[in-house]
Amino acid sequence: MEIEKLSETDFLNSTFLEREVTVDFYFTGERIEEVNDMLLINDGQDLITMNFEQILKKLNDEKAVKPLLCVGIHCGPDRKNEYGTAGILNYKEQGSKAKLYACFILEELLPFISNKFSLSKSVQKSFCGFSLGGLSAFDIAWNHANEFSKIGVFSGSFWWRTVSQDAPEFVEEEHRIMHQQVRNGNYNPSLKFFFEAGELDETADRNHNGIIDSIDDTISLIDELIKKGYSVENDIFYLQLKDGKHDVSTWGRAFPVFLKWGWQKKRV
Repeated sequence: MEIEKLSETDFLNSTFLEREVTVDFYFTGERIEEVNDMLLINDGQDLITMNFEQILKKLNDEKAVKPLLCVGIHCGPDRKNEYGTAGILNYKEQGSKAKLYACFILEELLPFISNKFSLSKSVQKSFCGFSLGGLSAFDIAWNHANEFSKIGVFSGSFWWRTVSQDAPEFVEEEHRIMHQQVRNGNYNPSLKFFFEAGELDETADRNHNGIIDSIDDTISLIDELIKKGYSVENDIFYLQLKDGKHDVSTWGRAFPVFLKWGWQKKRV
């Protein structure tokens, strides 16, 4: 079947989330049968703001990326509970529905997509997101590495922690949830990682080391991945934007870099 337009929208009633989920589908390539790669994207409503269809059109015109099905998953009204880390609340007790959201992704959304487009069972799946949606994407893909091959995180909320930073017992190395999960997790050679952080993401510097927290937390997580066995040369790409902010415009500028990193037709 020829791809006649670059995007379409559908709606999925989720039993796990007890709500209707809006899902936008975006395509690169010329025929749906050519698609061997799928990218799930949290906070899919932000793709509309960043004019994602035009980003893909430019890459399509340049024949820069392989055929790819991008799936923009709109967040719900209870975003701070649906996103987060499954089974582990942060110190504000947020993330209470993160496990249900993971079940929605794995047991409802993926089968729905597969049936809708008659995709091959061998399709390669990846997951990305922005801010808290990036943390959610990382958490789900990391803990289900048999399902996913690439993880992309833009301005990720890797500060997510079990103890307030103002509490006397707070220790960065122990209480950041995703860092601890990587530290305690298993090395999976199939996983590749893309991280973007902006030097204007925020101004907070809780440990007073001259590096803003969002960058500090991202680099610390990369360090944990390296300790686990992943390499910067082969497995990890880090993009730090000097003028990057915690906003859709910045993520829109970084997204083509991500797509070319993960799905470029010809490596430069």
